[in-house]
Amino acid sequence: MRFNPKARLDSSQIEDRTGGGGGSRGGTSLPIKAGGGIGGLVLVIALAIFAPDLLDGSGTTSSDSSQGQSQTQGSGDFAACERDADLANSTRECRLVAITNAVQAYWADAYPQQTGNRYQEIRTVPFSQAVTTGGCGQATSDTGPFYCPRDQRVYLDLTFFDTVLRQLGGNDTAFTEAYVVAHEYGHHIENLMGVLGRVRSRSGPNSDSVKLETMADCLAGVWTRSAATVKDADGNTFISDLTRDDIDEGIDAAKVVGDDSIQERTQGRINPEGWTHGSSRQRIAAFDVGLNRGTIEACNFFRAGNRNYPEA
Repeated sequence: MRFNPKARLDSSQIEDRTGGGGGSRGGTSLPIKAGGGIGGLVLVIALAIFAPDLLDGSGTTSSDSSQGQSQTQGSGDFAACERDADLANSTRECRLVAITNAVQAYWADAYPQQTGNRYQEIRTVPFSQAVTTGGCGQATSDTGPFYCPRDQRVYLDLTFFDTVLRQLGGNDTAFTEAYVVAHEYGHHIENLMGVLGRVRSRSGPNSDSVKLETMADCLAGVWTRSAATVKDADGNTFISDLTRDDIDEGIDAAKVVGDDSIQERTQGRINPEGWTHGSSRQRIAAFDVGLNRGTIEACNFFRAGNRNYPEA
């Protein structure tokens, strides 16, 4: 996966909290129930951590904001990405800017076209060690990547790819990072659709929680289908080269974060009734639905009669 050095990158879509700050003060501990607490290994490796407890009954929210191997050291300067877009091919910070820009530019066009409603641009928040969200409480590096529906932001500790994902045997590549970010923005699409408020059952192979997470995987596949064609304001694509091998790396990431894979690795046994994100097979199948169908409607696993939902 290569990024276009001619693309116009917009670092304003990044809210940098990597300076060690926890963000705004206030809030309570994130009441996420998985694997025994916020520091539990199962929680650590779960992509798109999402707690239904954080939502109000309606699912509505308020907002205060209208390569190859990814083992390079970061520059710590997101603004530098605007001066030199080619840095996306060598630094994680600029890679995150380029991915965020490409994901949001896609949904800014596709979401209105497919739903008739306006897309609301949000921000990706990279942080270090700990962060306080605007409504979802506090989180640490152990939480993994997550979307907070209360402040409508995607939170990501950049060390996640260097530590937890590798512990599970996943490859740390540019597209793996893109898959994770696209998955989290899939939750934002769900939020705009009002889907988050429909979550009732919290665990089990066909629970609402699994439907929510596999739908986000599907939406990541929808973006992937068009990722190499998404353009900036000047008409330049953000991504200049995206191969099937790159996409397979993202699929591998979906596989290693499947609930069954996590349970077998960490507990030595598989318990489908404890699944919250879906099995490896479900997550891969959901991603493929989005990649092959390319529509939000195909991914809406909460729609009655949707035969695309990957049953366990």
